Amino acid sequence: MDLKETIRSIPGWPMEGVIFRDLTTLMQDPEAFRESCNILYERYKDMDIDKVVGIDARGFVFGAVLAYQLGIGFVPVRKKGKLPWKTIEETYSLEYGQGTLEIHADAIKPGEHIVIVDDLIATGGTVGATVSLTRKLGARIVECAFIVELPSLKGREKIKDCKIFAITEFEGE
Repeated sequence: MDLKETIRSIPGWPMEGVIFRDLTTLMQDPEAFRESCNILYERYKDMDIDKVVGIDARGFVFGAVLAYQLGIGFVPVRKKGKLPWKTIEETYSLEYGQGTLEIHADAIKPGEHIVIVDDLIATGGTVGATVSLTRKLGARIVECAFIVELPSLKGREKIKDCKIFAITEFEGE
């Protein structure tokens, strides 16, 4: 199955010059969704991971499924103001603005092996902030995993010292 064919491309959203890669269409397709989740599971099932960290919001979908399949805990990294307990935060730049992410201060124990999951890596702002947050808590990052990578936006440069896995990519974004 070519997962790229199940991803909708929306030119000019959220602003002119951007082609938004909409993974909701992949998630609505039962075969594509199952295939993408199975690819992640097969990759990480033998890596002795303690927790999966999912990035707000679509990273929750793929990350929670992976945590369930692996039989381990799931940690949400959320936009500022959405977590109800003591948090630490990190501000980052997006393709079209700024944001702040938070994680519960007790979500990861020092030395725990984690995989960070999000739907897509573009400029690397959100995953870079997540890497920083998890390291502040003492996490050992096994890998950062994505369904889609947009290589031309050079997101890997924000997390050069992390291994990266992407199921598919779109060129020329």
